[in-house]
Amino acid sequence: MPIEIRRFGVGHRRPDGPAGTSGVSGQIIHADARGTVSELALARGARIEPYASPNPTWLVVFEGGGWVGVGDERTRVAAGEAVCWPPDVPHAAWTEHSEMRAFVVEFSGADDAGASALIGSATEVTTESPTGLAPLARSARAESDPGEPA
Repeated sequence: MPIEIRRFGVGHRRPDGPAGTSGVSGQIIHADARGTVSELALARGARIEPYASPNPTWLVVFEGGGWVGVGDERTRVAAGEAVCWPPDVPHAAWTEHSEMRAFVVEFSGADDAGASALIGSATEVTTESPTGLAPLARSARAESDPGEPA
């Protein structure tokens, strides 16, 4: 089977974003019965108006930053942060004085429990050093009690 490559980013985005957006362009990278992965680019002053989806969705910011809303909560987000948009809860994203690029991963199931089994959770994953002698990441329990070895 040949390697499948999907191009995204500048030159590959739809010039107009999804309905209910302004200043947003994007490209679907993958879509099937399990879910959809898209890349979005929000210009300065862009908006994704509040809407609710029946599926759990992750907004993974990889460049720039802006704002997100989930229900009645609002907060800033920046590159290196991921926001969970739970199913059936209105959510939004917008920028003011900066641009933001993000991946949007929408699962098709009622929850993403199956996905966490595939990728693990941050509190369960440990990575050994190249020598195999000392863990580089600790469990949440070890971090909460610094007197106990990881």
